[in-house]
Amino acid sequence: MPLTEFELIERYFRDCGAARSDVIAGIGDDAALVAVPPDTELVVATDTLVAGVHFPPGSPAASIGHRALAVNLSDLAAMGARAAWALLALTIPRAEEAWLAEFAAGLAALARAHGVALVGGDTTRGPLTVTVQLLGTVPPGAALRRCGGRAGDALFVSGTPGDAAAGLALEERRLAAEPLALAYLRERFLRPTPRMALGERLRGHASACIDVSDGLLGDAGKLAQASQTGVEISFAAVPVSEPLVRAVGEEQARTLALTGGDDYELLFAVHPEKVSAMLAELPPQRWGYTRIGALRAAPGAEVLREGTVMQFSHSGYQHFT
Repeated sequence: MPLTEFELIERYFRDCGAARSDVIAGIGDDAALVAVPPDTELVVATDTLVAGVHFPPGSPAASIGHRALAVNLSDLAAMGARAAWALLALTIPRAEEAWLAEFAAGLAALARAHGVALVGGDTTRGPLTVTVQLLGTVPPGAALRRCGGRAGDALFVSGTPGDAAAGLALEERRLAAEPLALAYLRERFLRPTPRMALGERLRGHASACIDVSDGLLGDAGKLAQASQTGVEISFAAVPVSEPLVRAVGEEQARTLALTGGDDYELLFAVHPEKVSAMLAELPPQRWGYTRIGALRAAPGAEVLREGTVMQFSHSGYQHFT
């Protein structure tokens, strides 16, 4: 006999995520009630994943659950926030118990890893669509923004962008790779790693920050525009992983790093006088970030190779274009 909506919620989502003492009323009431810590500001993000748009049809359910939360965690990381509570709106064509169990397990594992409680949401029938709203906190006045950069700031990125774009191409069979590279790149797409610890530690160091979800070059342009500056990126400085280089070659690896999406890395600017202190407190070898360029007075986003401006036909993902 098919599960009812309330049986579905009780079985798969009642205990999905971390148990938090600040949840006064969670799943089962008309709305969630949480105790926001004093002397904090509330940070709120929402993202929607649609089958066939944000992930290929037939993607593993655990990956969809993981990604639905990960993309929101990355937004909070870019604000320097600590995540606390989540709401889930899940639209599914049918209540398949095996799929739901796998989806909930993927969501729950990442939620528990970051201390996030699932406190409510909604379920309905329709084309597969997952919306997560994530709430967290940050000390007053300490949140990172896109708009704090200035000309001359050094520009850094975490991780190795481009891996997820290659992973998606592998999922869609538009790319082939040897087994070790294939496994690594697929995992980078299916289970992105939000840089929560780095985001919190960047408070007091970074002047501006954005999460890289729509492509490094495009998101660098967004940060620069918000800060009323331009940006220059060194093509040779863009970090790429060995599996990506093995799969597509160094030139294409850096192109994917600049124009691919779904990385969920952090791109951040630092005032020149603060760079030395950041490097000392957050050693790049340990925290996994690389200097790739700088903000500048002239508007626009450019990539330079040996002094020559490179041209790209695609600078980032956009809906409705």
